[in-house]
Amino acid sequence: MNRVATDELDRVDEAFAGNRLLSTFPTEARSIIEPFSDVVQLSSDKVIHERGIDVDASYFPYGPAMISLVVELSGGRSLEVASIGHEGAAGGIVSCGHAPAFGSSRVLVPGPALRVPMAALEDAKARSGHIRNLFCRFSDYLLSQVMQSAACNTFHPIEQRAARWLLTAQDRAGSRIELTQEAFAGLLGVQRTTVNAVIRILQDEGLITHRRGVIQVIDRAGLKQRSCECHAALESHFAGVIGPSGNAGSGDCG
Repeated sequence: MNRVATDELDRVDEAFAGNRLLSTFPTEARSIIEPFSDVVQLSSDKVIHERGIDVDASYFPYGPAMISLVVELSGGRSLEVASIGHEGAAGGIVSCGHAPAFGSSRVLVPGPALRVPMAALEDAKARSGHIRNLFCRFSDYLLSQVMQSAACNTFHPIEQRAARWLLTAQDRAGSRIELTQEAFAGLLGVQRTTVNAVIRILQDEGLITHRRGVIQVIDRAGLKQRSCECHAALESHFAGVIGPSGNAGSGDCG
């Protein structure tokens, strides 16, 4: 086997070890999708799924990669309704076969991902009870994110929402988060001046530092106290419906 092929196999191994869904795959399930999969590098701001365009592949991020699911409104307004990192996958998990994306999937933090074509993913769902059940459970978790975001955006003050978002980003991308104030404002659906004020508050409290488009989390415990209950609720739900084996809870979704 040549060096290029060996390196690609090593990267695929890293993907199956580094993504929380892929890491639950037994050998038989992995063998179904691996021949059709490849590792790609997701660059910052890249749109991997565009609203109204058929989803042709699913992406399983690992490492620091983080994907934002965004709903776009008239007048150039947009709002993040969910985000996906090494705990999940973006595209084709909920739908069956090719279907147009309702919102956009945009890379927020660059990094690697395993890309699986939709045809291979649908075949895997049909042939593997583990994959079918796992994706059904992840769909439940993804819906819970959207529901929790709706409640959070409606009832919780911006300081709590920002703290919750930063905790989630730290879970996926680490303590150093490359993010401009303008991008942060767009994700939270507020003006840049509002985010400016929130960042100053969190900085003054010693929870984060902010320099030239980089937010550094320095006090996670303090940030948790600053956050609303939404971050903890979603983490608990993920553990309850998926867990380390991918089969938390009881019953078969398939």
